[in-house]
Amino acid sequence: MCGRYAASRRPEDLAGIFEIEKWEPKESLDPDYNVAPTKEVHAVLDRPLKDVEDPKPVRQLRKLKWGLVPSWSKTSEGAARMINARAETVHEKPSYRRAFSTRRCILPADGYYEWVTGKQERDLEVEGRKKRPRKQPYFVTPADGSVFAMAGLYEFWRDKTLPDDHPQAWWVTCSVITTEAETTPLAVAPADGPHALADIHPRMPLMLTPDRWDAWLDPARTDPDELTSLLAPPPAGLLRAYPVSTTVSNVRNNGPELLKELEGPEEGTLF
Repeated sequence: MCGRYAASRRPEDLAGIFEIEKWEPKESLDPDYNVAPTKEVHAVLDRPLKDVEDPKPVRQLRKLKWGLVPSWSKTSEGAARMINARAETVHEKPSYRRAFSTRRCILPADGYYEWVTGKQERDLEVEGRKKRPRKQPYFVTPADGSVFAMAGLYEFWRDKTLPDDHPQAWWVTCSVITTEAETTPLAVAPADGPHALADIHPRMPLMLTPDRWDAWLDPARTDPDELTSLLAPPPAGLLRAYPVSTTVSNVRNNGPELLKELEGPEEGTLF
């Protein structure tokens, strides 16, 4: 799954990486090292500009809310639960099917966090002792330092309790598409820890390599079979994972220090 990630690249950097044609200063977000559900996030998408006669899609950097609200939903209450969409079923689930057809995006990240329950804690759980598991967070990121381009979907939702001219009358929300975690060895693995992403968690965000960006973002591509082929996992050996401080577990903590690599898991969270 993807429940937390880091996104520190500034809009001007993302504009160069993704060949952005249009972005507004008001759409800019500060670097966020602890992106949590319901937060506003940067998204790359191809869409015609408003109030322009030319219907040609334009690559834009937009500010969306993480947690998709289907257009037909009566309320926004389920947004926090719809942060992820499974690649295996995204084409058929009512909540995601329409967005998958024409409203696809890329959510740029440095990488994502995932938590592992330490062996000592798992043993206590197996023994039936009442102790809250203490989990070790790991940061998963491209080994070459490039952007982690997560496949995503976005949707528009109208809050009918507000007048048309209210600034929050329309919501634009998104989900991260996830796939089965890689079982192949990591490009760089910690000496005392997981050696494959599947050792950390059975799911992972679907990372799109640059050769798929244009096809994924193109709203003119609507054929389900063609789109589904884009959901194939990236080549193995592109990612590394390393332990980080448990301070990232508190969403109030935010800063580059959260990405600092530890020499090993924190005490009490041994893998």
